[in-house]
This record gives sequence, structure tokens and C-alpha cells, in this order.
Amino acid sequence: METLNPFSIFHIRDDAEFEQSALSVFRFQFAHNTTYRSYCQLLNIKKEDIHHLEDIPFLPISFFKTHAVKTTTFTPALTFRSSGTTGMQQSRHLIKDAIIYQTSLTEGFRFFYGNPSDYTFLALLPNYLEQKHSSLVYMMDSLMRQSHSKESGYYLYNHEDLYKKLIQLRDNKQKTILWGVTFALLDFAENYTLDFPELIVFETGGMKGRRKEMVKEELYATLRKAFGVPDIHSEYGMCELLSQAYSKGGNIFATPPWMKLRLRNEKDPLDSSDSVSTGVINVIDLANIYSCSFIATEDLGRRHPQGIEVLGRLDHAQIRGCNLMVL
Repeated sequence: METLNPFSIFHIRDDAEFEQSALSVFRFQFAHNTTYRSYCQLLNIKKEDIHHLEDIPFLPISFFKTHAVKTTTFTPALTFRSSGTTGMQQSRHLIKDAIIYQTSLTEGFRFFYGNPSDYTFLALLPNYLEQKHSSLVYMMDSLMRQSHSKESGYYLYNHEDLYKKLIQLRDNKQKTILWGVTFALLDFAENYTLDFPELIVFETGGMKGRRKEMVKEELYATLRKAFGVPDIHSEYGMCELLSQAYSKGGNIFATPPWMKLRLRNEKDPLDSSDSVSTGVINVIDLANIYSCSFIATEDLGRRHPQGIEVLGRLDHAQIRGCNLMVL
């Protein structure tokens, strides 16, 4: 059986090494992932025809709702499910090795923000316990465990307690990250304001019927004013992935070295060349070695020199996202 060291991807240093690793992962998944191989065969794509990064086909993300997308045969160590409303079919991500996810999460966070142990993590995620298979909750649990701060924790609707905790952490000059679902951050902002410019505020996206939808510029302006911060951060991840892209402002996302966001032509799904300036986002996540590393999402994006701006969902795509876990 062809094998790969799944942890080798965390040592990628440049685009050439990324391409070679991606081609190796493609061959491995073509050989050992029946769902991905069948999809490639429907496109009349043969393994020996793939020589460059742009040749690799991307599996539509909807397959995670209808198939067990697995590379090799295994009993899952973890199962992540997409959030959704009643009657909505959920995606399932079957995780063979939780250590790969932990490594991707930790090393990705370190790449952008430094050691998790340096931070206090606060999560404003109402009713989060109702979702037992949320990748976002798992992510927050992991970061909180790595934090050396006993002040880390979850907040539901207890905004006054959160406000007091933020003031305390500010006065103690403690590095702090607040991770919040969008409607909950806005609920907090209606009643409390503070001046905490060192605070990192992560907005997870979406109102989901709880509040009126807002354009990003208006939303970010409201949150910047309420928390007294220069920028609003965000994380682009989903239950089907094991890695995250991060935005430190402007809703423009950069990736760790083992992950890339590409754009495909909305009218020609097989065209994902670098010439596409606005299109639908394809994700290469090499940490997803035992699932599928090449995923065609339903999110629109625009290319910028510093990364990919996420514009929203395709009109026909079902609304779903990690933020739904709190409803």
C-alpha cells in the first residue's frame, strides 16, 4: 500500500515544496479514496495525467453530505458535523487521526499569532453545548487547554460577566482573544463599550435569523467602536477541513504553508488558474490527507495581493457555517 507521512506537510517551506506535496497527496487519495477516485473518473481524469498543481480536480463539498469521504479504511477517532437548521442535511467529516488535526490547528495558530499558551481565550458562543460534533467548539476547547490562563472560558448570554472579565484582563495587560458568533457580539455591543485596543476580536460570521444581516464594512465598524480595537479578525474554516485560514482585518484571508485558497471560474468549474480574480473558492488542505485535500466550496471570493477576500455564499448554496452551532 502506498503510504505518506501525514506530518511532513508541516515542514513545507515554499510553493515548490507545496506543489510536490500536493501531487503526492493527490496520488495517495486517488488510490485510496473511492469517492474521490470515482469523481475523477466521471470527469475522465486519470492519475497519470496530473503533473501540476492546477491539474488537480476538486471534490464538490456537497459530497460530504452524501458520502463517507475517507482515504484508506478506518474507524473514525472523531466525527465533525456541519451546523444546520432543522431538516437540513449535515456534512460529516470523519477524522482518522486527531493528532493531525491538533497539529494543524496549533501550528496554524502559531504561524499567525504565536503560542496559544500566551493568550486568554474567551468564547461568546450561546448554547454551544447543544452541538456535540462542532469543529469550532473542538477548536476552542483545544486552544483553551493550551492556554496557561485560568481566565479562559465560554460565555453564553452573561454579557455583564464578560464585560467585567474583559476589563480585568485589559487592566492586567493580559493578551486576550475573544471569539464570538456575530449576532452575540452585536448583542454585547448594544449594551457595553470598552477601550481595549490590544484585544483580538474574532467574528465567526452570520446572523441566522437572530438579527438583520449587515454588510461587512458596517458590521466591522460597529464592532471596532464597541471594543475599541483597530481591526476585526476572522477565521475561515469548516467542518470538512482540518486547517484554517486567518484574516487580521478586512475579511481578507491568508493561509498557513500547507493550505491554499484558489479561485475557480463560476461558469467553468474546472478553471482554477491564477488568472481568475473573482470566483468560487477551492481549498487545498494537505492536513486532510485521510479525507479529501482538494475541496470545491460554495463560497465566493476575490483575489487581493495579501490573500483572498471571502464575499459570501453562492445564491443556490444552502446556508450553513460554524456559527450555526450556537442557535
